[in-house]
Amino acid sequence: MQFELEKAIPVLERTPLVIESLLYGLDDEWIYSNEGGDSWTPFEIVAHLVHGEKTDWIPRTQIILGEGSKEFTPFDMEGHIKEGRGKTLPQLLDEFKVLRKENLAQLKAVEISPDLLNNTGIHPVLGEVTLRHLLAAWVVHDMTHIHQISRVMAKQYDEAVGPWKQFMGVLGGRR
Repeated sequence: MQFELEKAIPVLERTPLVIESLLYGLDDEWIYSNEGGDSWTPFEIVAHLVHGEKTDWIPRTQIILGEGSKEFTPFDMEGHIKEGRGKTLPQLLDEFKVLRKENLAQLKAVEISPDLLNNTGIHPVLGEVTLRHLLAAWVVHDMTHIHQISRVMAKQYDEAVGPWKQFMGVLGGRR
């Protein structure tokens, strides 16, 4: 499927609602458990999404479409720690909804033509990327974290499903 902004925006609009539906009102065991090691909890994932709304997608879009340097500021992969400090999950979910709505309003206000989608910026790791790449990555980034939240939550019942694990793709089974 080719990237089309008009088809991407409805997905971006739904992400906060999907995540809120998955997490809101759940016991802390679901919210603050991870997959082991230094993996992220659902709380940390939401804090990461909030941090990204503030520092990644729209700021980088503005760099690509603006005048001057096209170099992106490196993304702070630890920014979610500060973002979540002192906040509850409902506060983060509400903040994510508000920020996403504001960011999409900014994106829609630009009236991005097919030609503008070819404008480029310089990613600190990837090098030259187009606006099309950036906006498509925003959609897939959302899907990645929805998948990650589902996987982290499923992991909590890894042993509890017993022999059914072989049929649970999210737990490494065949399906």
